[in-house]
Amino acid sequence: MAAKSLELLVKDFVIEAVVTKPKPVHHRGDTPVLELCDSLKLKTFTPTNKKELSELFVQKPVTSNLGVVIDYGIIIAQDVIDYFPLGIVNSHFSLLPEWRGADPITFSVLSGQEVTGVSLMVITAGLDEGPLLSQSPYLLPKEITAPELTDALIEISHVSLREILPRYVAGEVVPRDQDLSKPPTFSRKLTKEDGTVDWNKPAVQVEREIRAFVEWPKSRTTIAGKDVILTKAHAVPVNDPDSKPGDIDAQGSALMVECGSGYLCIDRLKPAGKKEMTAAAFLAGYGHLLKS
Repeated sequence: MAAKSLELLVKDFVIEAVVTKPKPVHHRGDTPVLELCDSLKLKTFTPTNKKELSELFVQKPVTSNLGVVIDYGIIIAQDVIDYFPLGIVNSHFSLLPEWRGADPITFSVLSGQEVTGVSLMVITAGLDEGPLLSQSPYLLPKEITAPELTDALIEISHVSLREILPRYVAGEVVPRDQDLSKPPTFSRKLTKEDGTVDWNKPAVQVEREIRAFVEWPKSRTTIAGKDVILTKAHAVPVNDPDSKPGDIDAQGSALMVECGSGYLCIDRLKPAGKKEMTAAAFLAGYGHLLKS
């Protein structure tokens, strides 16, 4: 998210410097933001925590009047906010005060809501409590996954920043308080345990989890004695009175699991050590184990 946003921002703004997390020790994967900064020859700072971030700005590393934050993940202290005469604008991927916190995109999918969006907020010391510069709504397609929603909101975020930031700097846009007529909702960081499928939940909720967790932590369960990751499914709003949550029903090429409410019909899944496959392909290879 951060790297894609930065790649778009450099097309429309002069970026004096980038502050991002350092490459973790022993990390062997990609570091998209660091790699992009290197390719664009951008000045880069990598404090590891809130204290180091504050210490960095004591050194007066930049002269910009305004900072922009997208998917940073480190708490920003008031002294760093105050360093910038116009403050720091956060592009937050929800319609605040909805889904304040670390993972608004996943929770927008999990909730089954119909509309989310992007909020441009001038940050304060409180968690996503700052005044708003703008909000841009987005209607969620019914089968959207978290990665697909991320891509859509990145584009909306960039359009908002491109249009609003120059007007904010010019004094044409004045921050306004968040609408607290309804209580705020809060997201959180996911854990690996979130990916364990609980068949006591309604089928519609398990299906949302599959779409929300498809990138991480993934929806994991065991079928026919095989550890699998569920990658696509749909809910069927009926129950078999003779079945209990977790019972599996294989009919032809259909693979269905009883849930607390309704059935989950699995469309695609990935057995451990294998490529993703259709339910029909899985049943062709492992269906006999369901009958044993």
